[in-house]
Parts: sequence; structure tokens; C-alpha cells
Amino acid sequence: MSNLRKKYSIDASIDARDVKDIAEVTGNIYESLNVIARRSNQIARDMKEELQGKLNEFATVTDNLEEVHENKEQIEISRFYERMPHPTLLSLEEFMRDDIYYRIQEPEKKAPARKKR
Repeated sequence: MSNLRKKYSIDASIDARDVKDIAEVTGNIYESLNVIARRSNQIARDMKEELQGKLNEFATVTDNLEEVHENKEQIEISRFYERMPHPTLLSLEEFMRDDIYYRIQEPEKKAPARKKR
């Protein structure tokens, strides 16, 4: 049903993770969590756009008997997305499999202060 669902085959339940394993990838837990959070936002945005696109197919301006059937389909689509794993779990899984491309910029070095004459 969903391109995202096919891409991810992980369980929607939350498992305990070792923080050291997460930090080991970048060398810093905060950088690792930043990468995971940014990817999670991308996945959430993609899921929302996909869901809105599917639900917009059912948008009508008139009420009729067919709308009851369409509402059942809308409900089924919404339930499907509700059962999907949270974007944070998906991004964490990608991160741990090393499927995310990221760059960590080095901080700019300041020039040493000059002594006044």
C-alpha cells in the first residue's frame, strides 16, 4: 500500500538501544541524535505528504450515499498509517544500518587575536 512500508520492514514496537552503539557511529551521541532527528523529520514529512495525497482522492463537495463507502476507505488508509512505526524508529534503523548519508561540518577555526602595538 505504501512505498514507505515496503522500504521498512521493522517492528513498530520500541526496543532498548545501547547509547554507546549509537554514539559510536559519529563519535558523539549528540551528533548521532541530530542526524537521526533530521532524518526522522524527513520521513515524517514524506509520510504526511503521501497520506494527504491518498486522502485528497476522496475529497468531495457533495454528500451522497457513496460517501459512506469512501469514508470507510479513508478510515482504512488512516489506520494503515497509524500502525506504521514512528519515523524516529525508522530513522534510527536507517542510521544503525549506515543507510543515511550525512556530513558533519568542522567548526571554523578563529584566527588568533593580534596584539596591539
